[in-house]
Amino acid sequence: MASSSHEASRQGRLFGRQRPFHAVLGGRKAADILMWKDKKLSAVILVGMSTIWLLLEVVEFHFITLLSYFLIFNILFFFLWYNSAGLITWSPPCIYEVGISESTWRYLFKRLNWFMRTFFEISTGKDLKLLFMTLIGLWILSVVGASFTALNLFYITFLCMMTLPVMYEQYEYEVNYLAGKGNRDLNRLFRKLDSKFLSKIPRGPVKEKKFT
Repeated sequence: MASSSHEASRQGRLFGRQRPFHAVLGGRKAADILMWKDKKLSAVILVGMSTIWLLLEVVEFHFITLLSYFLIFNILFFFLWYNSAGLITWSPPCIYEVGISESTWRYLFKRLNWFMRTFFEISTGKDLKLLFMTLIGLWILSVVGASFTALNLFYITFLCMMTLPVMYEQYEYEVNYLAGKGNRDLNRLFRKLDSKFLSKIPRGPVKEKKFT
């Protein structure tokens, strides 16, 4: 009984996932930030991005002007820190510790390659349902993008990334129920479209290619 209940719970998860949501997000520092595992760091990033959006969109600073002020502030800060470290108990900053690790770049390139391969797989039309949903999603994105500036759209996306994952973790059962109901309705709609229109579209064979 317990195993069947666990299986039903697993199948009812969003997108049919079998791993915890933290692992789906990568399970690394970025996932900790999005899930607010490190509340101080998440709050600092949220306040920082909100301040940048406020200065650019509301105060109407130009991006180059804001970037110049930011660099000037950091140069003066590190200058004072480096030259006054001997007068106080602080240790001077280590230049060689500043940088982006190679593992971060490898992870970014891995994600980029995954996106390109997924885009190709969807474009082949082997999964018409996924192709149809992708086209609808891109059309909705184009409509939304025409109503907002790029900065506002980026900030709204950032706010969603910082709030929706942790809200989903808190209300996972309710979200899974509504998502499952919506998915069943969408499947019924797609079956009707497939039987009337999509199944009649001629498709040629697609050559399989293994990605390494």
